[in-house]
Amino acid sequence: MRIIIFLIAFLSAQSKYPADSVLTSSQSSMLEKVAILPIAGWQRLSHNMSILNCQFYPSCSQYGAICIQKHGLAGIPITADRIVRCNPSAFYNHLDIRGGFHEPDGRLIDHPKSHLEISNKKSPVLAGALSAVVPGSGRIYAGRWFDGMMGFFMVYITANTALETNQNNDRYSQLVRYGLFGTFYLGEIYGAYRTAKYYQKTE
Repeated sequence: MRIIIFLIAFLSAQSKYPADSVLTSSQSSMLEKVAILPIAGWQRLSHNMSILNCQFYPSCSQYGAICIQKHGLAGIPITADRIVRCNPSAFYNHLDIRGGFHEPDGRLIDHPKSHLEISNKKSPVLAGALSAVVPGSGRIYAGRWFDGMMGFFMVYITANTALETNQNNDRYSQLVRYGLFGTFYLGEIYGAYRTAKYYQKTE
């Protein structure tokens, strides 16, 4: 099965889709290639439909590909944090921190390895701890109310759908749904930590 997945991914890889570089890389593990498949599939839509253009640079899908390539499966919760932050408040938040814009197309610059200076206004550890107890509260503490509400909503929805699988014996469905819950829960803790560390208003 793994060989079939790898062959399909490898043979369909194209240079126009950035995430495919992970699929064809000899340095990427089989787990990383499997994790990147949904991203590569999404890019086949988003890169061919202007309505799906991401407001960030790199796009959320490419951000995810970079994180998985650099951090392995630990890159998945990091990607979940970006997905939460890609919401209607992103532009205004970006102006507050003077984050910079990608010159060719004006998208909001936000790399996995932040280009912003570390802030001492809020405690990243406290922010992460707060979101571990009540998802979203760490981002709110760090000054991003809308991101906090989005984070809480994503954790709540994925937790709810995961709990619903307890009523049946579908192990695959349980694995997927609990995996999504865990991904967004860990992403929320990481996101709160990162928000306090980097995403503070510039005076």
